[in-house]
Amino acid sequence: MTSPSPGALTTMRLLAQDRDLRTIAAGEVIFRAGEAGKSVFGIVDGEVRIDWAEGKASEILGPGSSFGVGALVGAQHQRFGTATALRDTQLLEMNREEFLFALQELPMFALEMLHGLEERLGHLNKSPGSDLSGPPQA
Repeated sequence: MTSPSPGALTTMRLLAQDRDLRTIAAGEVIFRAGEAGKSVFGIVDGEVRIDWAEGKASEILGPGSSFGVGALVGAQHQRFGTATALRDTQLLEMNREEFLFALQELPMFALEMLHGLEERLGHLNKSPGSDLSGPPQA
């Protein structure tokens, strides 16, 4: 499992205050590769597995991690990976406007996300048999 920066979970919990969290049951698919993506997710509690390249590579993310950031880049984004809850999970879900507001309110959130992406990419590149055609963007 990749680990987010030390303050990432604290930041995630601050962002989650006074918001409805999305509850995902263990085994439930959050999104599939090829689906349209319009939001980014932050894990407040639980674990999520991201499967890449038709199952050739995968990663497990825990509390404080974010995924699905590619959806914030382009209006017609399609998911690159499939995200599945490994256990009951609480997610903070943000669309582009909510994400930009979060960055304005908590600028460290952007640095923590970048740290997490760097950590994930390094971990995936070191995975045995990893044959990814691009960076993890969920």
